Amino acid sequence: MNHPAQAPVVLAAVAHPDDIEFMMAGTLLLLQSAGAALHFWNLSSGDCGSTTMPREELIATRRAEAGESAALANATLHPPLFADFRIFYDEPSLRRVAAVVRAIRPTIILTHSPEDYMEDHQNTARLVVTAAFARAAPNFPTEPPQPPWTAPVAIYHALPHGLHDALRRPVPADFFVNISPVLARKHALLACHRSQQAWLDATQGMSAYLDSMTAMGRAAGAQSGRFEHAEGWRRHSHLGFATADFDPLPALLPAQTCPAPQKP
Repeated sequence: MNHPAQAPVVLAAVAHPDDIEFMMAGTLLLLQSAGAALHFWNLSSGDCGSTTMPREELIATRRAEAGESAALANATLHPPLFADFRIFYDEPSLRRVAAVVRAIRPTIILTHSPEDYMEDHQNTARLVVTAAFARAAPNFPTEPPQPPWTAPVAIYHALPHGLHDALRRPVPADFFVNISPVLARKHALLACHRSQQAWLDATQGMSAYLDSMTAMGRAAGAQSGRFEHAEGWRRHSHLGFATADFDPLPALLPAQTCPAPQKP
């Protein structure tokens, strides 16, 4: 993991292969163009994401698809730690997640919304946030052991898949990123996850997952009041992570971000 001394390190930490591509790949590609080094991490292997493929074959397939996407994005891919539906917010899991976060030492972390349509997403967000909070605590043991570090880190939560929480309530963004300039590349990254077309058709009614991703980007763009296609973000509290003015994501993308419109 050798990066230029001044390059921001961005960790995208999500539950499943294809979550990065659905909800945050546009922002990641823009951050890379601004000089950031990208790290992709799917905490789960995606082993339950098929109604027809045997488990071991599916794990290998989804890992290969995630690797193809990361290679297209020129990102470092990190291996999963858990299986689908078995991402739990508990001490053993937290020790393992904290070890990876300490090893990467990100400047920016992009992760799921704390309110999302499934528990794997929500538990991933909780684990990643606590792991980052514990980064400077030498008395919190990680598995495997990793030394703590004290540099500031900023955490941003993507909008939930479908832009609503599990009770169908819309989740508003703090700010939006214009992904129109990189939408074709975002399409290409998501298209790497070919095994998911049949699964999403059968279980979630997404007749065309690329079209569904584009529609969500268009809906977020409409919410921005400015961009045709967008990804929406909420900034996590700075307390325990950095000073109040440490807000590197929009600072790196000043021409491609806008605050959410104020409601009357």
